[in-house]
Amino acid sequence: MRFAPAIAALSLALGLTASIGQAQDRAANPRASMLIAEGKSALEAGQPQRAIDAFEAALTVDPGYTPLFLQLAEAARREGLQGKAIRYYREALSRDPDNLAAVAGEGEALVEKGAIAKARVNLDKLRALCGSNCEETRVLANAIARGPQPQILQAEAVMPDAQVTNN
Repeated sequence: MRFAPAIAALSLALGLTASIGQAQDRAANPRASMLIAEGKSALEAGQPQRAIDAFEAALTVDPGYTPLFLQLAEAARREGLQGKAIRYYREALSRDPDNLAAVAGEGEALVEKGAIAKARVNLDKLRALCGSNCEETRVLANAIARGPQPQILQAEAVMPDAQVTNN
């Protein structure tokens, strides 16, 4: 009887770990799958904000589906929101620490943000997980070699403030 509380705690921890592991491999909810497909088509059409809206709606329908965070991160990167993308990649990594796509995507977003040293840490992690010949490692190594791209300011981004004057 002395070991009953310890055994109960251990079995609870093992049961929780097993259920989390199974949740990673499951398919998305059918309603969420429709929203994911809508988001992917919006992303392909060059409408990242529509894609973000669809992916966030899918996330509310199925909050346990980890690949959604990768989709959200990609859409945020295309929208130019690298900080938000990094947050989504880190959420995916907290759920699945060995997710190669999340490690590589976070590294690319870090490069785009100018954090080359942190991106190199991700590159080292990728090399440890899958070696130098896997696709994710090559993509991140190429992104680091290119370095951060300069931001191009569009004329629409610098609109003068409207001022009303009395005559």
